[in-house]
Amino acid sequence: MKEITVPANLDNIAVVTGFINSELETTGCSEHNLIQIDVAVDEVFGNIAKYAYGREEGSVSIRVDVSGNPSAVSITFIDHGIPFNPLDSKPPDTTLKAKERQIGGLGIFMTRKIMNDVSYEYKDESNQLTIRKVIR
Repeated sequence: MKEITVPANLDNIAVVTGFINSELETTGCSEHNLIQIDVAVDEVFGNIAKYAYGREEGSVSIRVDVSGNPSAVSITFIDHGIPFNPLDSKPPDTTLKAKERQIGGLGIFMTRKIMNDVSYEYKDESNQLTIRKVIR
């Protein structure tokens, strides 16, 4: 397992996706899966950067673990911001036109669709969201 900790700001999305992609380079992860993982990472990290700490500054730790048979990548985002379980959010009504939908919820909805598993727990005074994708 590898881990990185960065300030929770949108400028660090490229740092985080670069870190994760470098961990997946030697795994045989397909380009299709890599793109899906990058989209999910963008959505999760972006939401943490925008909402976890309100106006305060904070950090996010990202743990990457590739294991199992078939191989899968688990990516855990850990922040010490406001307790929030995004999995409790009501899914957006995708039957409505974009202009008619309420703002919010689409990112976690997409993440749940493209990843094999998404889980959340509040542990040790931190939000811990784990996304998992079978990569081969």
